[in-house]
Amino acid sequence: AFRDTWRDGIHSYLTYLRDRLTVARDLLTDSGSIFVQIGEENVHRVRGLMDEVFGDENFVTQISVRKTASPSRALDDAFYYLVWFAKDVSRIKYRQAWSQRSKADWVLNVPKNSWGIVEPSGTIRNLTTDERHNPRLIPDEVGLYALSKLTSAGPSKEEQEFKFEGRTLVPPKNTHWKTTREGMIRLTRANRIESRGGPPWFKRFHADFPAIPMTNSFDDTAGKSVDPIYVVQTQPDVIERCLHMASDPGDLVLDPTCGSGTTATVAEQWGRRWITIDTSRVALALARARIMGVRYPFYLLADSREGQLAEAQVTRTAPSSQPVQGNIRHGFVYERVPHIMLRSIANNAEIDVIWEKFQPELESLRSRLNAALGTSWQEWEIPRELKMASCRLPEDKQRRDAAATLHADWWQARIARQQEIDKSIAAKAEFEYLYDKPYDDKKKVRVAGPFTVESLSPHRVLGVDENDELIDSLNEDSPAYGAKQTFPQMILENLKTAGVQQAHKEDRITFIALTPWPGALVCGEGRYLGKSGNTDEKRAAIFIGPEFGTVQRADLVAAAREAGDAGFDVLIACAFNYEAHATEFSKLGRIPVLKARMNADLHMAEDLKTTNKANLFVIFGEPDITLLSEQDGKLRVKVNGVDVFDPSTGEVRSDGADGIACWFIDTDYNEESFFVRHAYFLGANDPYSALKTTLKAEINVEAWATLNSDTSRPFEKPKQGRIAVKVINHLGDEVMKVFKVT
Repeated sequence: AFRDTWRDGIHSYLTYLRDRLTVARDLLTDSGSIFVQIGEENVHRVRGLMDEVFGDENFVTQISVRKTASPSRALDDAFYYLVWFAKDVSRIKYRQAWSQRSKADWVLNVPKNSWGIVEPSGTIRNLTTDERHNPRLIPDEVGLYALSKLTSAGPSKEEQEFKFEGRTLVPPKNTHWKTTREGMIRLTRANRIESRGGPPWFKRFHADFPAIPMTNSFDDTAGKSVDPIYVVQTQPDVIERCLHMASDPGDLVLDPTCGSGTTATVAEQWGRRWITIDTSRVALALARARIMGVRYPFYLLADSREGQLAEAQVTRTAPSSQPVQGNIRHGFVYERVPHIMLRSIANNAEIDVIWEKFQPELESLRSRLNAALGTSWQEWEIPRELKMASCRLPEDKQRRDAAATLHADWWQARIARQQEIDKSIAAKAEFEYLYDKPYDDKKKVRVAGPFTVESLSPHRVLGVDENDELIDSLNEDSPAYGAKQTFPQMILENLKTAGVQQAHKEDRITFIALTPWPGALVCGEGRYLGKSGNTDEKRAAIFIGPEFGTVQRADLVAAAREAGDAGFDVLIACAFNYEAHATEFSKLGRIPVLKARMNADLHMAEDLKTTNKANLFVIFGEPDITLLSEQDGKLRVKVNGVDVFDPSTGEVRSDGADGIACWFIDTDYNEESFFVRHAYFLGANDPYSALKTTLKAEINVEAWATLNSDTSRPFEKPKQGRIAVKVINHLGDEVMKVFKVT
C-alpha cells in the first residue's frame, strides 16, 4: 500500500510513484494483485497512473473504505480509497469475501405474508405485527423462514404425484415440481414443505444461506480505532480483507512502506510470507518489536492430521488417510457458511436413513399416545401442547400424567430427529468458505516464524524539483546547509558524552577526551583511563560506519590497519549494522577491534530532547562457542560464554554464560539471511516464569528444559556447509558467529 505523502509536490510524487509501480508490476506473479491506498482528492491522478503502468484492462475495482469523518468545506470526508489492479485480470487470484446477512435485512426482501418462525421448542408461528414493522425484534434463537414456490413451468414426463399430510398432491397443469417425486418425499421428511391449506410451498430458512457477497464498499470499518504507534497506521482489518481476497496461505506479500509494520503483522498472522521495506530505522525497529511481541492464534493446517480430523467432523465424512506434510500452501481448515438449496436437500439420501432410524420409536410413542387419549392423530396432527380444545384428557391424574409423559417423549424424539436431519442438510449442502475464519487450536499459542532484518540501502535518495531536475543536497551551497552538523560530528559528540557500554557496567569505556582525526577511515581519537586505580591512558581509534548502510569486513580490516600504523591501542567501530562476516573479525595483529552497535535513536538525535545516553553505543563481546560432533554424525553447539574486552588492561577475558539472554542457531546458513531453526534461553531472573506470564499458558517443563540450555539439541550437518550462531545479551545487542562444516 503506497500512501499519499506529497513531499515535494504532486509532479515529483507522481514520478516517484510511477517508478515504484513499474517495479511492483515486474515483481508481481501473473495471478498477483496490487492495492494502492489513496485519499479522495488524488484518486483520479493515481488511477490514471496505474492505467498507464498496468493497462486499464487490468483494473479490478476501486474500494471505498469508510473512516471516521473529517471536516471539509462542504460535506464531511468519510472515505479513503483502495485502487485494486491485477498483473493479468484474466488470471487473477480471487477469493470471495462474505459478510453476515442479518434477519432484518433478509425480511426486507421477501413478501410479508410468506413468513414463518420456528421456536426452539418446535412451535411454529407467524411474525407478530411488531416484528414485521421492526425485524430487529426477531429473536436470534428462532428459525426464521419464508415460503417459495415448489413448481416450475412446463409439464414433466416423470411421475409427479406424492402424498403430503394425508393428501395426494400433483402440480398444476403445464407445471412440474422443482425436484423428483423421491425428492419431494425427502423434502416432506425434512419438514421443508408447508401448505397452509392450499398448494405446497418450500420453506427456505434464513440459516440456509445467512451471507451476502461483500462489495467494494467497506462500510463497517469506521470507528474501529487502533492505538497508533506510528504517525501513519492503516487499520489491520482493511489489510486482512485485501489479503483474504487476493492471496492464499504461503503466498508472498510485499509492503514497500513498512511504517509500524501493520501489513507484515497481518501477513504473519494469516500465514503469508512477507517482505516489508522502509527508509527509516525507527520504523523497522517498531515493526520488528511489534511482530516479535504478538501472540498469534494457531490455525489448523489442512495438511495435518489434526486438520484432517477437523475437516471430517465439519463435513460429517470419514477422515482422510492421505499422508500429511504440514504444508501451509494447502491452506487452513476454514469455517464455512452453508449454501442450502432445494436441490441439495432433495438429493440427500442420508435424510432417509435418519428418518428410518427414528421412525419405529416415534410410531410406537404415537400409537400409545393415541390409545391414552382416545385419539387417532397422525404425526402432523399432534399439537405442541396438550389442551382440552385439542383432545379429551383423562380425568384420572395418573393416566393424565402418563399421557403427558408420552406426549413429551414423542416431541423430544421428533425434535431430535429434526435436529439430526438439519445437521445432515448443512453438512451435505454446498457451502462457501469463510477465509477469514479458520479453525484454531485453543491449546496452542504461536509466535512469529523465522524472519530476518536486512540492512538499509546505502544509496542516497535524491528529490526532484518542479522542472524534473535532481536535487542533490550534498551540492547545496547555502550558508544554512554548511552550518549544519555532519553525521560524523554528531556521532563523535554523542560518543564523547555517552561512552561505550559493554555487558557489564564495570567494563564501560568513558572518554576523557575525544577529538577528530584526519585519517582515511579513522575519524576520531579517543582517550580513556582503565578501571579505578589504573592511571594508564589508552588511545582508541574511532571508525564510524555509514548513516544508511552496512559495514563490511573489508572496511574493518582497512580501519584496523590504519589504527595500527598510527599507534592506537584499540579500534572502536561504531555502526548501525554489520555485514555477517564482519562479526567474525575481532583482531588485527595487536589491535583489538571492538564493534559497537549504535542505537537507532541517533538517527533522530536533533529531534529527541531526552535521548537515553546510557545505551547509545554498546559492544557485545565475541561469543565463545564449541562445535561438538556426535557418534551418529550429527552436531551439537555449546555456548561457553562471551569474550569481553577489558578496558583496564586492553586484553580480552572470558566471562561465563550469565551475560547471555538467548542464543539461536541457523543449522543451514546460506550466507545471506539468518533463520532461527534452534532457539535457547539462558537468561536471568527465572525466564521460565516470565515465559509463562507472557504466553499466559502453562509450559511443559520437559520441553522447557531442552530450551533452557547452553548446549543445543543434535542436528544434521548443513547441506550448504555452514552454520551460524547468534547470541543476544540482556541489553538486546546481538553478535553472530559462522562455522564452516565439512
